[in-house]
Amino acid sequence: MQEIVIPSHICIAGVDEVGRGPLAGPVLTAAVILDPMRPIHGLADSKKLTEKQRERLAELIKENALAWALGRAEAEEIDNINILRATLLAMRRAVEGLVMQPQVVYVDGNRCPELSLPCVAVVKGDAKVAAISAASIIAKVTRDHEMQALDRHFPGYGFAKHKGYGTAQHLAALHTLGVCEIHRRSFEPVKSMLNSVVTE
Repeated sequence: MQEIVIPSHICIAGVDEVGRGPLAGPVLTAAVILDPMRPIHGLADSKKLTEKQRERLAELIKENALAWALGRAEAEEIDNINILRATLLAMRRAVEGLVMQPQVVYVDGNRCPELSLPCVAVVKGDAKVAAISAASIIAKVTRDHEMQALDRHFPGYGFAKHKGYGTAQHLAALHTLGVCEIHRRSFEPVKSMLNSVVTE
């Protein structure tokens, strides 16, 4: 896939999210402004990297980027405003958390959050724009760590393994243990399970 070349004199932030699809946990976003004088080799879509590669690159990004910040929306917010709006809100929070202001924001996907800055949506941007790739890695590593921590608070669901996605293991645990506080109540099959409890 052809990488988008952005002139080095333009200060851009790349933004990406992780966690739109899971049944539990936050949707987490990152915004990254890379330093053109300190390029990071090996950046790619976080889904195409191994866990070990992501961990190594995340540290390099944090050490070498001009700025990076995280944004998030919790399960309750997702249920209240829907996953799309929650994702865009989390993206805005990440951009607003940067210690320096970029000239342009490049966002993975086909929708831009509401920002006071120019914003460009790039479909499959995590494979085309280095700063978006960096953001995808930071977001993925951070959320994975959080889900591993939540696994200790809510044992039995397997959050450390599936990170909240609707795997067979997770669905089986839901039927056995019921819904916990970090589950998204507007997502199926969580919604139907809660409704069946109410009607019984």
